[in-house]
Amino acid sequence: MSTSVAGLAFQASEQDSLLPCGTNPQLWFSELPADLEVAKMACRGCPLRQACLEGAVERREPWGVWGGEIFEKGRVIEVKRPRGRPVETAG
Repeated sequence: MSTSVAGLAFQASEQDSLLPCGTNPQLWFSELPADLEVAKMACRGCPLRQACLEGAVERREPWGVWGGEIFEKGRVIEVKRPRGRPVETAG
């Protein structure tokens, strides 16, 4: 099973399946943490999820949601933090 982006697209066309990332690709590369969580959820039922994830790990994808995981600087991260400085809480 190919894990290249082109290979994944070919596999999707062979299966005649619409991939969740094909309907709104901007969601998978959003700067907004909430959008990325929506994208992760959409990946859950994808038939190519595992191959997509494996390929992203191999390619060290710099950012985005691949195979239901968030990538940043080539690594999987649990959650994306919003831009800017953290809000200080009174303690």
